[in-house]
Amino acid sequence: MPANQSEYLLLPKVDLHRHLEGSLRLRTMVEVARNHGMAVPTSTGPLSRLVQVQDDEPFTFQNFLSKFSTLRMFYRSPEIIQRVAREAVEDAVADNIRYLELRFTPVALGRAEGFPLGEVMDWVCESTTGAAREQGIRIGLIASVNRHESVELAGQVARLAAERQDRGVLGMDLAGNEAEFSAEPFLGVLSEARQAGLKLTVHAGEWAGAANVRQAIEVLQAERIGHGVRVLEDPRVVALARERGTAFEVCLTSNHQTGAVASLAGHPLLRMIEAGLHVSLGTMIPASRRSR
Repeated sequence: MPANQSEYLLLPKVDLHRHLEGSLRLRTMVEVARNHGMAVPTSTGPLSRLVQVQDDEPFTFQNFLSKFSTLRMFYRSPEIIQRVAREAVEDAVADNIRYLELRFTPVALGRAEGFPLGEVMDWVCESTTGAAREQGIRIGLIASVNRHESVELAGQVARLAAERQDRGVLGMDLAGNEAEFSAEPFLGVLSEARQAGLKLTVHAGEWAGAANVRQAIEVLQAERIGHGVRVLEDPRVVALARERGTAFEVCLTSNHQTGAVASLAGHPLLRMIEAGLHVSLGTMIPASRRSR
């Protein structure tokens, strides 16, 4: 077994849960802020407080989500979006990830400048495909939509994602604030995406209970669950997930930072494995790369 962090870094890995919008390097953000005259700090220390959860801040999903409000301000040009996508691939390679599924939210990437969603998706597809070829890594893309945004926008993303399956888009993800927004309005969109050949993963059972995991599996027909750490609250849902072979994309650090688990030492990962669930470890947001 590896004895320290550096030895773990050397191990070849698979990462099924990494968000492009959370993968910006601090150095890149500082450069973008200076070049575009943005009203944010232009040094890494103060800026990091706006985009990273700090040890002296509350570990709540509200605070965690607030960081993305700042991150959405940085996508000011096609070149920036392409750069961020390329750097996300490079940083995955630096983590010795051999296969990466990178999820991205076209609405978030396009909102600051009103870019057309299809063009945003093309920029991400082109940049990640090129970077993957250069870096020798296998990559799949997942188009993500948020529960707090409109079903109409989600439908647009689903149709555009289906049209880009030959360009690396493998699936769709329903993400965002599960504690305050239901997944049910998105049933039709996700059903159409699945019928078009896209795989489905749903963020559930992190900021709300096991009932959301059941809904994601039974109603939305998700094959994978983002996080899902609260599935253990209901043995019946555990049995359902085990029977269906549902995979859980667990992200240790973010589960702690969002308040889903009280401490890393008390994380339910081992209990999920002991319960016979299929579990993978993802990075969600590679904070260690942001200082580069």
